[in-house]
Amino acid sequence: MEELNLTYKQAQELVDKYISEPVTKLHLRETEVFMRAIARRLNEDEETWGIIGLLHDIDWGLTKDNPSEHCIKSEEILRNAGGSDFLIETIASHGYGLESIPDLLTKQRSNRVQYCLIAAETLTGIIIASALVQPDKKLQSVTIESLKKKFKNKSFASNCNRDNVLECEKALIPLEEFLQIGLSSLQSIAGELGL
Repeated sequence: MEELNLTYKQAQELVDKYISEPVTKLHLRETEVFMRAIARRLNEDEETWGIIGLLHDIDWGLTKDNPSEHCIKSEEILRNAGGSDFLIETIASHGYGLESIPDLLTKQRSNRVQYCLIAAETLTGIIIASALVQPDKKLQSVTIESLKKKFKNKSFASNCNRDNVLECEKALIPLEEFLQIGLSSLQSIAGELGL
């Protein structure tokens, strides 16, 4: 795995500096924990993958009202913080192919960490939505069977692109296993998430 040139502490400081919305901070934390779990499964560096998950939407506070800049502004933030080209490219990769980001429309993801990042950060939305429709609104009440049904139902959490989640298979993780990794990882921080 290539170097990020940022420590976990530095990544947390960047989140504190650039992200003010609690919901976005929770999404970053969810993606971090999920990416750490995927790294363990793939025998990759857990800290590196966790930092990538934590920083993937570092520019959201600056770009939420101008989606065409999302994943573009992150380069400036990360470069100024000393982040490596590998980190910058990996973060930008979750915007590849999006019509809302013309500068990244023709780019394609090309490695396991990129496939897993887009799959994980998208699946967190489906998992959280699955918890919120439970009578007790708890992640512990979400089963893998119910999550599989919600995943197949494209009208549920319809803003979460299922094709993005299926990129887990390009990293050689079958969908059902990926759903289980995601659900278990988010359940492990349910208290933190208030779910």
